Amino acid sequence: MSDRPLRVLQLYPKNDYFTGAAIQVRELARGLAARGHVVTVATPPGVHGARLATPGVDHVTLPLGRAWDPRAAWRLRRFVRARGIEVIHAHKGRARTLAILAGLLGPRPRLVLNRGVSFVPGRLNRLGYTTSRVDAIVAVCRSIKDDLVAVGVRADKIAVIYSGTDVRRFHPGLDGAPVRRELGFAPDHFVVLQVGVRSWRGWSDVLAAMRRVAADVPEARLLFLGAPPPAIAHLSDRARELGIGDRVLAIGPREDVPDVMAAADVVVDASWAGLGITGSIREALACGRAVIATRLAGMPELVADGETGLLVPPRDPDAMAAAILRLHADPTWRRALARAGRKRVEAEFSLDAKIEATDRLYRRLVR
Repeated sequence: MSDRPLRVLQLYPKNDYFTGAAIQVRELARGLAARGHVVTVATPPGVHGARLATPGVDHVTLPLGRAWDPRAAWRLRRFVRARGIEVIHAHKGRARTLAILAGLLGPRPRLVLNRGVSFVPGRLNRLGYTTSRVDAIVAVCRSIKDDLVAVGVRADKIAVIYSGTDVRRFHPGLDGAPVRRELGFAPDHFVVLQVGVRSWRGWSDVLAAMRRVAADVPEARLLFLGAPPPAIAHLSDRARELGIGDRVLAIGPREDVPDVMAAADVVVDASWAGLGITGSIREALACGRAVIATRLAGMPELVADGETGLLVPPRDPDAMAAAILRLHADPTWRRALARAGRKRVEAEFSLDAKIEATDRLYRRLVR
């Protein structure tokens, strides 16, 4: 009985498909289906179902545009009853609210919330975590769990399950040379990569750091990945204002992220708010790349300073520049940090480890 398949609904209210959160939902659904569970992913209209397709994973669209939408809650309630859903895993606050509303109208499957950001919940938002209608919360790092406990959420309600990287897809054997040629980087260029350009990801601090690095390392180049068209234009303009326009390239989202990682010498993240553990840093370590991250939220749980990468204070371009220069100056040490980081990801931050821990959580709740 304990090993029987469960009927699981992954509720994702956004219509993106390339962000780290969306990829985590997709890979979790696939992994659970591979273990025999009957998995459905519900998203708003507009998400291409083929991106979620895999044996055992069904994709449906539901009206998830507004959190306090009685009609959407009613539709969700009807779907849950028709499918006999036993576990709802709600990603993002809007999905949580709709799942709670749906539970007021009909059957109440076990409800699991995902918490992947370190913003402290406001007073009203805290009710969505403390209510008895929420059975468990998945925090993607210990730091986020501590933050939730500090605002009144019971510790025994929170499971720390790290987001996972597919270490078979992200691995050190990848050849980044084709991507380097495609993007115009020469073999001797020292390529620094940052993924994501939201303001709190610290892209402006990385630009300021590169201005300092460029003065000592003429071959240094900075690549931003995942920038929408308006951000590409803004980043390019800002780089020209700083006098490093010819050293900086910004590109949009790509499907071949592992190959782009392999094309970089160092992967950085200068976030100063919001994050739990930055997925791009985890993926870079899986690819055997050296990393620099800010000492913030859960990052020290992944990056041990001087052992699996380097940590710098948030909002400190000088410290970021100094760390980049240290890694440039010592290729042997840089490779040693990357090897140690790969081992850490394999041991604690792999996709397999995440799926195993999530499977155990679901089964415990249903029992």
